[in-house]
Parts: sequence; structure tokens; C-alpha cells
Amino acid sequence: MGAPAETWGLILAGGEGRRLRSLTRLITGDERPKQFCKILGQDTLLVQTRRRAAVLIEPARTLVVLTRAHARFYGPLMGTLPPDQAIIQPMGRGTAPAILYGLLRIAAEDPRGTVVILPSDHYVADDRAFMQHVATACGAVDERPDLMVVLGIAPRGPETEYGWIEPGDPLPLSDLRRVRRFWEKPAPAVASLLYESGCLWNSFVMVAQVPTLLTLIRLRLPGLIAAFEGARGFMGTEKEAQAIERVYSHLAPSGFSEDILAGAPANLAVLPLFGVPWSDWGQPERVLRTLAELGLEPAWTTGRTAMAGDS
Repeated sequence: MGAPAETWGLILAGGEGRRLRSLTRLITGDERPKQFCKILGQDTLLVQTRRRAAVLIEPARTLVVLTRAHARFYGPLMGTLPPDQAIIQPMGRGTAPAILYGLLRIAAEDPRGTVVILPSDHYVADDRAFMQHVATACGAVDERPDLMVVLGIAPRGPETEYGWIEPGDPLPLSDLRRVRRFWEKPAPAVASLLYESGCLWNSFVMVAQVPTLLTLIRLRLPGLIAAFEGARGFMGTEKEAQAIERVYSHLAPSGFSEDILAGAPANLAVLPLFGVPWSDWGQPERVLRTLAELGLEPAWTTGRTAMAGDS
């Protein structure tokens, strides 16, 4: 397995995880977001994501986007995460600013690098098999730098809480398809049609080169690019934190999926992923379903009936 030498990892770990809070509260006894929880095994979801990324990407080239309000939860991680690999947002403003901030930090060191964007709340049964698909996506964007590739998961049912990808025409690169349309959390009847017609779940695992991602954000969210413009020159310097503080103090929330991917840009492609069990652990029911399928009962499952509704 291999990826271009200039490949970077960008792990998104700044979210609040509110929909899973009833379960994470049960597990930990506090209000920590899910990425800092040991839901399955001895490591947190974030540590598991870093380990998964390391299958393909040099750990020194993998950055983690965090949010300052979670410092008491990610504090223990900082012993193994060098300061230059931690991107600390002053506050949460959605996935689009988080991704842009990370891209600008990478661009300051490697303006044309390939970036693999990984959420930190996924269950993946086989890290090597999963990252082999990511390596395929990296190879595709190395050959076609204009492309942005999203991994599409072969669905196991008409899920209404996932985003869906409707594939379009095939591309002459491995198994890539163009993206005809995104469907964000469809109604049950629509989800059934998408499932029956061979559409894919949106994993939100994305691969593209830095210039391609920046151009896409500039086209879809020009105001967001403009907001960060004054901070670009301070990336990687002692003045970065102060410059970013000013940016975030006036920043409106925005989502990369809703505000950028939903438009199905012409240079967007999807790589189907088959045969690797995967789940986005955004809801307690998904976690419990995965554990049931694995035949596992962590100690905390004895108190699952005490879980309240999602907050």
C-alpha cells in the first residue's frame, strides 16, 4: 500500500457529538464528545482514527482539528501529538471552517499536497482494507489533480440519517464514478429508492489536492475564504492563534457537506467501497447495532436502558 509522498492527513475532531451524548454520558459519566470516548476497545475513537490514518500516511503529516472548549478531554492526547499537528479552533463553527483552517495550515508547508480528510467518529472493521481504498483515491487525484474523491459506502439498508451519493458516469480511473447528486438525510420513501437504485452512503472521507479544495471552497463559500484571508500569512507562526481568534469571532457556521458537496461540483468523483463493514457512530442506535453484529457487550452496555433521548 502506498500514497504519494506529499500526502497529508486531516482528522476532524472538533465536533460536539450531541446526538451521541446520552450514550457517551453513560460510558464516561461526563459531557465529553464522542471522539474522546472509549466506546469499543481500549482506545478513544480519535486515537483509533489516528492509527487508521497511519496505515497510509506518515503520522508527522497528520493534523488533528480540535476545539478549545474540549481541552480537558484532549489534554491527555497532547503527550503524543506534537503542537504543530494540533489545530485548535477557538470555537466550533462547523466542518467547513474546520477543514479550511486545516488546509491553510497544510498549504503553508506544502501548497500542492494531497489531503485525506477523515472524520473521527467512524467504526471501521478493517483499517488496512479501508485505507487501501483511500490509497486508490490518492492515486486518482495524483493522476487527475483537478478531482476531489469521496469514498461511498455500499449501503446495508435505506438509512434516512446518512447522506447519500447518487453515482453518475464512470471515469477512466479505477472504479471512480462522477457524482450526479447528493441526497442529505432523505425521507424514508426516497431512501428506499436510493438503496434500490445502487446509490451509496456518504462517508465524508475525502481526498483532493490542496489547490483543488481551496478552489472548491472559494467557489461555494467565498465569504469563508475571505474571512480567513488575513490569517493566512500567520500560519505556523506564534501569531497564528491571535489571528485565528479574530477570524472565528465573526464567523458564521457552515457545513462542508451541506454548503459545498450538496452542489455536486463537476470535478467531484465517488469511489465505491465494498466489503469493509463501516458505520458513522452518530447515534446510539448505530453503536448498539454494530456491537450486536459483532457479538460484543462492553461493560457499559449493562446501563444502556438508562440512556435518554438524543440531546
